[in-house]
Amino acid sequence: MPLRYRALPWNDLGREDLYAEMSLRQAVFVVEQTCAYLDADGKDRLATHLFGERTSDGALVAYARVFPAGALGEEAVIGRVVTHPDARGTGLGRALMNESLKLAQALSPGAPIYVGAQAHLERFYASLGFARSTENYDEDGIPHLGMTRPSA
Repeated sequence: MPLRYRALPWNDLGREDLYAEMSLRQAVFVVEQTCAYLDADGKDRLATHLFGERTSDGALVAYARVFPAGALGEEAVIGRVVTHPDARGTGLGRALMNESLKLAQALSPGAPIYVGAQAHLERFYASLGFARSTENYDEDGIPHLGMTRPSA
């Protein structure tokens, strides 16, 4: 599935961008995963938002938010990593993470990169160079763990 990636800081997001990202995040994290939580956590303003859109129709099918080192801690942070349910199993998650890693490195050259991963995705993130950096913890009823990737 050919995608176009766009990375936008908060101040450059348009209404349609914001609506598309919140719709995808809520469809997956709140509805599909039956997890009632406050998605509007006040951190979006600190992030650069990475949009993966189908080239055929511009539909948002992959998204992540990337924080530079210093915004949430010493490390760069990748979060809210999500792919549309219809696009799963196509390699899109790996492609999205590769784009997210490039963006994190561009925003914070030399900084390690952190992700708060759902525990069942530990092997996936390990295949991208991340290693466990915390014990498992509960986040909104879903087992998570912290994983860190050294600077590139």
